[in-house]
Amino acid sequence: MATDYGTLIEPVKSKRTFEEVSEKIKELIFNGTLRPGEQLPSEASLAQLFHVGRQSVREALRVLEISGFITIRPGVKGGALIEGTMLSKLSGLFLETLKLNRISLQDCIAARKSIEISVLDFVFENAGTEDIEALRNNIALTKEKLRSSRSALEEHLDFHRLLAKASRNYTFSVVVEIILGVFSDFTSGHGLLSQKESRQIADFHEGVIDSLEAGNKAEAARFLTMDLSMAEKGLLAKISRADDKQPRPKKR
Repeated sequence: MATDYGTLIEPVKSKRTFEEVSEKIKELIFNGTLRPGEQLPSEASLAQLFHVGRQSVREALRVLEISGFITIRPGVKGGALIEGTMLSKLSGLFLETLKLNRISLQDCIAARKSIEISVLDFVFENAGTEDIEALRNNIALTKEKLRSSRSALEEHLDFHRLLAKASRNYTFSVVVEIILGVFSDFTSGHGLLSQKESRQIADFHEGVIDSLEAGNKAEAARFLTMDLSMAEKGLLAKISRADDKQPRPKKR
């Protein structure tokens, strides 16, 4: 059933009307009235509903887009769509924070290891059959790509997303997604892992799942540690190769 915006939106009385408009729309998103995938009315319709000018609505939508609550699509059939992009924006901010504060990649890698090993405790407590199935499907897709000599890097990263999701603790999902965003930035392009190394990581991931089903937390942690260590080795090797290609200053 279509959302009846006329009963949801009240006129705004404020000097900074765009803030009132954006806050009201966020409130409707938070309480579940507006759901992901739903398209907002046009600027003109929102202006009429809120009893404000179109410029205030336009500014409110811009704020919501920057904050990651909506996506604005161009074109005749475009418009403002409820679509959360906050995680990707947080990843970008975290990456910029690392660069600004000159935090070493090694420190980030060490933090990632500690966090993901801690996630396993919650996975063993809370994972359900659907989580195991999702992890198995990830392995199947990974092996399918590797058999055709394609890169399975995105599937390797997805495995860690699915593992965090299996913890049933959304905070872990957010933290892991942010950290993976940093690693995605560093691993962009090709040459991070050889096909042999990628197959080994797939085997480690499968070992984590087998250990999870067997209830062997120590073994799962061992496989996950080997996985993260190999990914670390490949990442540092790629960065080292990139540094070697940088032009050296000529000696005078």
